Amino acid sequence: MGKKVTVVGAGFYGSTTAQRLAEYDVFDTVVITDIIEGKPAGIALDLNQSRAVEGFETKVVGVTTGPNGEGYEGIEGSDVVVITAGLPRKPGMSRMDLLETNAKIVRQVAENVAKYAPNAVVIVVSNPLDEMTALAQIATQFPRNRVLGQAGMLDTARFSNFVAEALQVPVKSVKTLTLGSHGDTMVPVPSQSSVNGKPLREVMPAEQIEDLVVRTRNGGAEVVALLKTGSAYYAPSAAAARMAKAVAEDSGEVMPVCAWVDGEYGISGVYLGVEAEIGAQGVKRVVETDLDADELAALKEAAEAVRAKQADVASM
Repeated sequence: MGKKVTVVGAGFYGSTTAQRLAEYDVFDTVVITDIIEGKPAGIALDLNQSRAVEGFETKVVGVTTGPNGEGYEGIEGSDVVVITAGLPRKPGMSRMDLLETNAKIVRQVAENVAKYAPNAVVIVVSNPLDEMTALAQIATQFPRNRVLGQAGMLDTARFSNFVAEALQVPVKSVKTLTLGSHGDTMVPVPSQSSVNGKPLREVMPAEQIEDLVVRTRNGGAEVVALLKTGSAYYAPSAAAARMAKAVAEDSGEVMPVCAWVDGEYGISGVYLGVEAEIGAQGVKRVVETDLDADELAALKEAAEAVRAKQADVASM
């Protein structure tokens, strides 16, 4: 039985994620869904016509879905579902400004995922990320390890890119880490960051690190302000697709993701950006990284900030 992945939402984020997943050639089928009649089928047709050029066999299928769950039978039996559905940010908007609108969308999607793909691992990318991940778990009633959010992979990639550019070194020589929330209480972790194996703090002055930390925290807003319509999708889709690939291959790869924390770091009962081992059942385990005192305090602060908001979404 071949692997099947569904991407819900055929906007820039969803369509780019579907393209990356198809080109990996680790799935038999990539399903892309949207509420706009014909759009997912058009994207699927276009992507399938690229197979001969790019040399992949994965079949892409487009499905139009309706407000009452019409079309969702097309996702049946999916091993992984990536939820990108929801409105993107406009310039000047925070991720939290999207809460109410996107909560309705994500709840409806999650209920249909539970109905038609009851064994799937769900990767949430809709904003505000930490809250929507919690909501998707509540709506699906899936075990918490099978619902996770994409944020840390993206924020870490942004941090690495900024460090590489500032030091004019290859990006592959840079290792960084961000934890916490996908937003104001993001916790970049300089103590776990290095360049060519040397601690970041030895190769970059503290003031410059702090500038890059702030830029990372505002990384999405910087892109939104430049684009003026819509938000980032190339880097976010790369992050989400890598997570889906790790699930499909049961790789056990350790990635920064939004996962349920239950005692790690002295924090319990909240979805939070942490490092986790990813496999066929989603989060195999949360990996506790060595943090310095300030970083740990910031992570605990992030947990309390998102805890209150995650409690609110239960009733949305």
